[in-house]
Amino acid sequence: MNALQRSGSDSMAQSPRSPTSQAPYLTVSVTDPAKMGNGVQAYISYKVITKTNFPEYQGPEKIVIRRYSDFVWLRDRLFEKYKGIFIPPLPEKSTVEKFRFSAEFIEMRRQALDVFVNRVASHHELQQSEDLRTFLLEDEQTMERERSQETGIFKKKPADFMQIFKDVQSKVSDVVLGKEKPVEESNPDYEKQKNYIFQLEDHLAEAQKHAYRLVKRHRELGQSLSDFGKAVKLLGTCEGNSLGKAFSELGAKSEMLSIKLQREAHHLLMSFEEPLKDYVRAVQSIKATIAERAIAFRNHCELAETIKFKEIDLNKLRLTRSEKLADAEREYEQLKADGKELKRKFETIVKLMNQEIARFQEQKTIDMGVAFHEFAKGQANLAKSIAEAWRSLLPKLEACSSFVQNPDA
Repeated sequence: MNALQRSGSDSMAQSPRSPTSQAPYLTVSVTDPAKMGNGVQAYISYKVITKTNFPEYQGPEKIVIRRYSDFVWLRDRLFEKYKGIFIPPLPEKSTVEKFRFSAEFIEMRRQALDVFVNRVASHHELQQSEDLRTFLLEDEQTMERERSQETGIFKKKPADFMQIFKDVQSKVSDVVLGKEKPVEESNPDYEKQKNYIFQLEDHLAEAQKHAYRLVKRHRELGQSLSDFGKAVKLLGTCEGNSLGKAFSELGAKSEMLSIKLQREAHHLLMSFEEPLKDYVRAVQSIKATIAERAIAFRNHCELAETIKFKEIDLNKLRLTRSEKLADAEREYEQLKADGKELKRKFETIVKLMNQEIARFQEQKTIDMGVAFHEFAKGQANLAKSIAEAWRSLLPKLEACSSFVQNPDA
């Protein structure tokens, strides 16, 4: 696991990976990816190892086998139940056959799943989830039953809420008592949060795009150096003197540097590009929570207006001493109780979101610092290796050049 992902295993909340016996701990390792099945039915399974001293886990260690869809099940359940909390993102699911079973893709996904489940396990609220315990403790047959029972609201994915969010934004006003009333929440702090998240997503996506290009450039340069090295070595075999030997060494150095470039490209992918991509996904998860807040606000406002209409109707019934008054009063009281509950839910989301934003910003500062430090360190080491390799060849190439210019010397 790379440096950022060691930090990011509990990104948005820290959790020790080397627990002590005194403090409460819950740590998870996603290991040993293995291909199961063949053809379109093939998938990757993972060994999920949980170590904890939480009493509800009934033992210090538990090992289960999970597949990607199990992680999706856990993410969706948490998203539905913990409104206002930023649910950690999952890596996207590749549908391209040649990529989804490549060693590099499998390892990237394994690390991302490890980061996901440790973020959940280290979150002070999410670690109490019954669904997390089910995921970490139950056998494969139980998990399969849990997935198959998913219906209704649990089938809705966070991505679906992004469309809802757009719909909420587009509906800028309702006509209530002849007066336009904004449906969108107008709160300066909330607007500031939204603008920050939207701008952050754009900037992270742009940085990740260029990180991808850096990885690609390193790989292409590495391949070019490898091809060049082979060609120069073959050229050296045509020469029987010191020039031939120099060419052979030049080719060998080129091939050696090619390997270093390929290794640095892989390191750059794992410690820089993937963490940036992970934070793009994290911001998208935050936007899903923002969408939920917008829905809660809209529901609260709409019910408040319904109560106002009901109160007007109720006053009319009281004036006319209608026989429908008793039923109307009961309905009115029930609506008021529902209104209080919707208001409470909305206020809870607001409170949790404020806490989550602060925690997210704090962890992002740490993780981005690690990522860019790893990037700079890797580039510095690579540049040093390249400079030293070429520098070691200069005396021999200069000697050959001098010999060619002064063959009688």
